[in-house]
Amino acid sequence: MTDKPLSDATLTIRVIKSFPYRTYKNLVLHNLDLTTLTVAGLRERVKHEIVDKPGWKPYKAFAPELDAMKFYTKAHGTKTMNLIINMEDKDERYMFTDDGKTLADYGCEHETEVSMFKLADYEAFKANPVEKW
Repeated sequence: MTDKPLSDATLTIRVIKSFPYRTYKNLVLHNLDLTTLTVAGLRERVKHEIVDKPGWKPYKAFAPELDAMKFYTKAHGTKTMNLIINMEDKDERYMFTDDGKTLADYGCEHETEVSMFKLADYEAFKANPVEKW
């Protein structure tokens, strides 16, 4: 765990466009209060950032379809073998399924990485995890 408080955290969001081609872009958000920010609030903030920030043109039309989030790794924690999403939980315990829960409730802390994606694409990739490059 890092020394920075949960009320002033930085998160890295891995916005995934394609699982087979491993197409994603990181969005770093600073000064977040993880004790009050909900999953739904973070999802809306990320969509807003994608639409409003320069450099996200290939993702702008895709942003409304982003409907799921999953824990990837914590600071100084072990990383998964998959480069864009944590596939090591067969029971999906790392999925952020309750929009009303805060990020602190899900165990997020300063410098946590979270994957954000379209759930239908994730389910298709999970059923047939073939990488195409």
